[in-house]
Formats: sequence, structure tokens, C-alpha cells
Amino acid sequence: MSNSFKPLADRVLIEPSPAEQTTASGIIIPDSAKEKPLKGKVIATGNGKTDEPITVKVGDEVLYGQYSGTEIKLDGKTFLIMRESDIYGIF
Repeated sequence: MSNSFKPLADRVLIEPSPAEQTTASGIIIPDSAKEKPLKGKVIATGNGKTDEPITVKVGDEVLYGQYSGTEIKLDGKTFLIMRESDIYGIF
């Protein structure tokens, strides 16, 4: 990814984890039935707001809502950009 992208304010750039390819019992999941991943890795963060500093840091594995964030493409890769408040927790 280009190092020139920097989220603003309380926004966080996340690289989603890959979707599961098979179930626990070994059944292969077709692309049409795969669920959107709900966790990912923080790639970049903004500086936060004056009264609310950013609590996640680059490299953190986070859990977020299924419909959180906006999907963007940078350098041919897909990322999510969302507000820190859309993140539920850190692993």
C-alpha cells in the first residue's frame, strides 16, 4: 500500500481478513455464500479529535460491525475506512 494515505480525524484504515474458504467440517463455501469478514488489521489511523484521541494503533487486530465502513481500493488492494467508534474491540 502507498504510504501516502493518511486517514483524517477519528478515521481508521483497515485491511479486512480474508473470508473463510471452508467450514469447520471441511465443506467448501462458494463465493456467493461467503460472509463479509468482521475482523481485520489496522493499517493507518488519523490523529483523533481534540477531545477524543485514537485508542487503536497500527497493527492491531480489530472486530467491527458487518456493515461498518466504506470499501476503498488503494494500489489494487481493498481496504475499509471507518470511524474508530465503529470498531467493537481489539484482539
